[in-house]
Amino acid sequence: NVTTVLEFRLLGFSSNPHCQILLFTVVLVIYILTILGNIIIISVVTLEPQLHSPMYKFLQNLSFLEVCYTTTIVPKMLANLLAKKKSISFSGCMAQLYYFISLGATECYLLAAMAYDRYLAVCEPLHYGVAMTAEFYTHLAVGSWVTGVFTGFLPCLMVSRLHFCSYNLIDHFFCDISPLLKLSCSDTTVTETVIFILSLLVLSSSFLLTLVSYLLIILSILKIPSASGKRITFSTCSSHLMVVTIYYGTMISMYVRPTYNLSSELNKAVSVLYTVVTPLLNPVIYSLRNKAFTKALENIV
Repeated sequence: NVTTVLEFRLLGFSSNPHCQILLFTVVLVIYILTILGNIIIISVVTLEPQLHSPMYKFLQNLSFLEVCYTTTIVPKMLANLLAKKKSISFSGCMAQLYYFISLGATECYLLAAMAYDRYLAVCEPLHYGVAMTAEFYTHLAVGSWVTGVFTGFLPCLMVSRLHFCSYNLIDHFFCDISPLLKLSCSDTTVTETVIFILSLLVLSSSFLLTLVSYLLIILSILKIPSASGKRITFSTCSSHLMVVTIYYGTMISMYVRPTYNLSSELNKAVSVLYTVVTPLLNPVIYSLRNKAFTKALENIV
């Protein structure tokens, strides 16, 4: 029977109370570190005039996005780890799904814009100041956010229009696309196809632009005669490359596939990586591997 579902029950992780408390503690610590780390990046870039370049302005945008992205998922996840009734309203579920998709897409666009910025800096250093103006940087940053906002509308609308029967248990810790499609008693073929195509366009196109930028960067670095010159030049890109590899590796494996048949436990494990762990890696990687940022932080402190 098709009924109007007013709320979903999130199964989450193990029902063992000790495991729940341990997981709550670990996730809470990671979440606090993520928020603090990304706020530090935003503050240092704002306060230090030497970091007022497009590269660090993009990093500032990325840090703000990571705060929003992880806050979309983690607080509700933490509340449900301690709650007896692990539930989320239908409207709350759709809102979470929308922000998750929109912010995820925005991150793809921002990472691609950052890769293009590094390409110009390494491959076209003499023209970098002319090409990457404040106006052009602003267009790239604002365009990434606006395009991301619109990207989330269609998948969320299509999922919200599906019928959900009396069984309302989501085998996940947040409202992700895959478990919602499995839960629906509607024919999800069209929805799956549209979401697959959209995921392919967003993830693969952004990843391709990023990949091409870094291939050109590597070719340019190989032409540098001295080993020290190669090392110094590559160090300006290595942090961003690490973030890109981790983010796209998990996201493409999850969403760029025609069917949503990944086992629920593996689905949850991979989801923890890109919703909880990856937002923490952003401040860690950039603060530890970027000498200019580390020096600016020391000057402020």
